[in-house]
Amino acid sequence: MLGLFKAVMPKEDAFFDLFSAHARTLIDGAEALRDMTEGGDAVEEASARVYRHEEEADDITRQVMLAVRRSFITPFDRSDIQDLTTSLDDAIDQMRKTAKVVSLFEVKSFEPQMKQMAGVIVEAAKLTAEAVALLPKMRHNAQKLGEISVRIREIEEQSDHMYDQGRKDLFLASRESGPGGDPMAFIVGIDIYSHLEKVMDRFEDVANRISGIVIEQV
Repeated sequence: MLGLFKAVMPKEDAFFDLFSAHARTLIDGAEALRDMTEGGDAVEEASARVYRHEEEADDITRQVMLAVRRSFITPFDRSDIQDLTTSLDDAIDQMRKTAKVVSLFEVKSFEPQMKQMAGVIVEAAKLTAEAVALLPKMRHNAQKLGEISVRIREIEEQSDHMYDQGRKDLFLASRESGPGGDPMAFIVGIDIYSHLEKVMDRFEDVANRISGIVIEQV
């Protein structure tokens, strides 16, 4: 009976497998987002990929939450597991919101700073996946995890500068175009920049969650 009971209960390793799968959806979603900002005919297909990976992430989130409820033993505090999972999901949710704006307003071309922000989002996603892969042995990997968190915060600051410069460039272009300019293009552009910046903010949230878990466990 005890063997059967253990068999139906989630193992600790299962949580780390789910975290890794979740992080993989972030990389896939970020790469689709980057491809979307290349513009042209690639936009529609890349946007659909963002949506698909976000749905995959939602499914993983549900699996994690179910495992938390069914498990007597978890690799670390239940609330930390839930918070980490939520922060991972929030990152790809924000990617989906970005793609939704692009699809809604049929945007086909993107500003240079938008493309650069999409590039650092991919970097943040890969760093996040690298950090998640180190969690099973976080005591041994504490220093490396700290370094990754610092790097994510650094590129978030880079993203802030791109965000500010991009909005400034949009404003200057709108002003130079005069009364006959395209105010809608300015408004939509600002909205896209805002969503891209929020994606990076969510990755910083993930880094902070991981740092907090390491501090508690090490």
